[in-house]
Amino acid sequence: MPIAFISNQACLLHDTGADHPECARRLTAIADQLVASGLGNVLQNVDAPAAERQQLLRVHDEAYLDHLEASIPASGFARLDPDTVVSPKSLEAALRAAGATVAAVDLIMSGETEQAFCSVRPPGHHAEHDRAMGFCLLNNIAVGAAHALEVHGLSRVAIVDFDVHHGNGTEDIFEGDERVLFCSTFQHPFFPFTPLRENTPNRISIPLDAGAGSKEFRAAVTEHWLPALEQFAPEMIFVSAGFDAHVADDMSHVHLTDDDFRWVSQRIIDAANATASGRVVAALEGGYEQYSLARCVELHLRVLAGLD
Repeated sequence: MPIAFISNQACLLHDTGADHPECARRLTAIADQLVASGLGNVLQNVDAPAAERQQLLRVHDEAYLDHLEASIPASGFARLDPDTVVSPKSLEAALRAAGATVAAVDLIMSGETEQAFCSVRPPGHHAEHDRAMGFCLLNNIAVGAAHALEVHGLSRVAIVDFDVHHGNGTEDIFEGDERVLFCSTFQHPFFPFTPLRENTPNRISIPLDAGAGSKEFRAAVTEHWLPALEQFAPEMIFVSAGFDAHVADDMSHVHLTDDDFRWVSQRIIDAANATASGRVVAALEGGYEQYSLARCVELHLRVLAGLD
């Protein structure tokens, strides 16, 4: 059963301006890598639909959605915060990015696939229920998780986030929701400078110091994520797949390698096979050095598809 690869050309039209790290070339680099490697031939390519407003309202405030729509310029650029740039096609791109995770859930729950990867932008895990932040407009992974819970009747889903920046938006949206286990690793102190808090039964957040590498990252996953996942027994696992902790990516000071991303992908699929019938929805978050990003997405896909 081929893994679903969900994207949309609209995601390329989100223009962030010259020299912005979150650019369309991220997606084209991934697409080029999949063609060059031959992996693209075994994926089920799916065109991401636009998320519907009712799907967004499960995780975002209506006033925020109105504000976001009103903030899109007719021409040129506007800033929602110092880092988050929007242009005329940005809302369409964001709706497709969020819609991709909804489509992924529907495909998996219908039995058409067991895993899906959403190659989309803008990313989403910094978007809180009522504000855009850190390149993110809509919280794509949260929209998909909420869809699985509310439409497909799942009672437990897990979100794992290995982006080097803390997924503050995802944590904000599912704060106190016992149906959702949120596991994350992230450099600290670092953007978005989320205060460290004690872990809870549904929040396992493990900070990594600047200079951390494979040993520290793998220990965090092995000692904290995996026991929590085993105890929680999710029925579907969502992945905020950010690759900016790579040693080649200058957006952080964590030094992971290609093999670390292969390793964590295998741990995720093992956990999904144990309790969730292999059901995994992954969505692209960070990763700004295009060559390492493209390689690591390929590795991630190979592991999820059982090809590595």
